[in-house]
Formats: sequence, structure tokens, C-alpha cells
Amino acid sequence: QVQLVESGGGLVQAGDSLRLSCASSGPTGSIYAMSWFRQAPGKEREWLATITWSGANTYYADSVKGRFTISRKNGEFWVYLQMNSVEPEDTAVYTCAATQRVGDWQWESLYKYWGRGTQVTVSS
Repeated sequence: QVQLVESGGGLVQAGDSLRLSCASSGPTGSIYAMSWFRQAPGKEREWLATITWSGANTYYADSVKGRFTISRKNGEFWVYLQMNSVEPEDTAVYTCAATQRVGDWQWESLYKYWGRGTQVTVSS
């Protein structure tokens, strides 16, 4: 069973940068790609970005393209989400997820493993 644990959330001010981390453990050899999602209060979960386990391919939602960067280092079991120029609208619980399949990265049903999330709060 793959386990995912997020860290790096907190309270920041608008315009700041923040890096979230997702540590993976277990049979990670079965993972094809990992993604970040977020869920703001009263809103549905939103897909943000995906990176293939090889790191060769990344995909972004239009809402964060150019501000957020997903990355990982080969040989490490960490996936990162670099968040720049954060806005109050970025306030949410950020969760990483892992999939063993190829598909529409926005589909939550594609993902077998989920972390518990880390809270990011952006003050204006």
C-alpha cells in the first residue's frame, strides 16, 4: 500500500511563495504519475498539476499555470508543488494523489492513493 504524506502548508501573505512536499512510501514502483489537488471551503476538489513518475512530463490546470510548478527528483520519493505569487483564492487544503494508470489527470477516480492534505491559508 502506497502512503502519501503532505507537508509545507501554513499561513502566508498574498504574494509570498510556498513549497509543498508529498512524501511517498511503500510500493512506489507501481506509480505512473502523481498529482496535486486542492479543495477550498465550500468548493469541489480541483486538480492542479500532474507529473509522471519519471519526471519527464508535467501537466497543469489553467488556473495555476505559470504560478505553480510540480516537480520531483529521480531516485527520491518526494513530489513538490512550488507555489509563487499566492493569492487569497489559493486558500485550500492541498492533497497529493498517486495513480498507476494513464488517463484524464483531472479524474479523481483515476487515483488509487491519496494523502490527508495540508492546509494553505493566504491572507490579503
